Amino acid sequence: MTRSLPEDPLIRSLVIQARRHQMSRRAVLAGAGAGAAALTLAACAPEGSGKPTPAEDNSANDPTLTWANWALYLDEDDDGNHPTLEAFTEATGITVDYRVDIDDNNSFYAKVKDQLALGQHIGSDLVCLTDWMVSRWIRLGYTQTFTDANLPNARANLEPSLLNVDFDPGRTQSLPWQGGFAGICWNKEKVPNGLKSVSDLWDPSLKGRVGVLSEMRDTIGVIMLEQGVDISGDFTDDQFGAAIDLFREQVESGQIRNIKGNSYIDDLANEDTLAAIVWSGDVTTLNLENGDRWEFALPEAGGTIWNDNFMIPVGSPRKTNAEKLIDFYYDPEIAAEVAAWVNYITPVVGAKEAAEAIDPELVDNQLIFPNEETLSQVKRFRSLTPAQEQAYGAEFQSVLIGA
Repeated sequence: MTRSLPEDPLIRSLVIQARRHQMSRRAVLAGAGAGAAALTLAACAPEGSGKPTPAEDNSANDPTLTWANWALYLDEDDDGNHPTLEAFTEATGITVDYRVDIDDNNSFYAKVKDQLALGQHIGSDLVCLTDWMVSRWIRLGYTQTFTDANLPNARANLEPSLLNVDFDPGRTQSLPWQGGFAGICWNKEKVPNGLKSVSDLWDPSLKGRVGVLSEMRDTIGVIMLEQGVDISGDFTDDQFGAAIDLFREQVESGQIRNIKGNSYIDDLANEDTLAAIVWSGDVTTLNLENGDRWEFALPEAGGTIWNDNFMIPVGSPRKTNAEKLIDFYYDPEIAAEVAAWVNYITPVVGAKEAAEAIDPELVDNQLIFPNEETLSQVKRFRSLTPAQEQAYGAEFQSVLIGA
């Protein structure tokens, strides 16, 4: 049975719009950022000990906000507008400059780390980065502590399992935006027999047409899982090294051609890449925009699971504005519309029920609302110590630089 439309007129209009655009959405991903070759070991530079002082909040005098995010990560209509952002502006009077500035965690961090260390404004009042990078920012004092009074929806509707994470117990400085999986993808026309495992990517027939992610925890994570390593547990340096050795071998042999952040989508679309390690929701977008030509699957040995998270950079002078936007997206009706568009896992309790108003079939979509069987096939890459993060990151980056 289809649920009745919500009473709030703003949300009601969004739900209607989402229904209209569910199967005909978006043409984006122009200029998705730098590739892996632009990454350097500077992203793994030693950490300092001092922590900067948060900027004074000037939100009351400046009703604006700049949000840095990844490509294909916010609802968009056929005219290139973001309906939920427009609704937020209408509801609050705060205008949002939405920027697709993040291609991967390391390249974004490399651009802003010097300003962060000095407590300067990096040009964004809100950023969405992955768990492990969020851990680094919080550890270094690069984020601002939330004011709970500005976050009633978030405090009421956050998925309980995501509250007490090791890098931010109680979620005082970060809140999940979306979650997802890393797995494998292939062009169904060019690879008609499909793929079942990461090792299938090393088939000689695919030489020079394979892509992988420039995010270490995803690419090396799925390789380690195939090697029988529990990436969520206390794996050893040798186990990590064995995965790096295999990765290096495939890069140096020419089997792997492309190592990218979010811009890997372009390589799939133009068929420069025929099979790849990818992020789950992007394949849905790829098929909607370019024809149903690609298939996503979790490898037989398992995939990775992660969250990207809202943070307010230490130098932002618009903290309250940023908190209002975060809280807006923790309304279940709004969260459902975003989830229907991006096809990633929503962290908002109540969004599953709200999604039925958009399309009842959404509640069975394992990329948005995974069940226990699906979750049993994925692992979260465990948190690393600062020393491990630097050492492992340097090993991974050395392969990227030589690619």
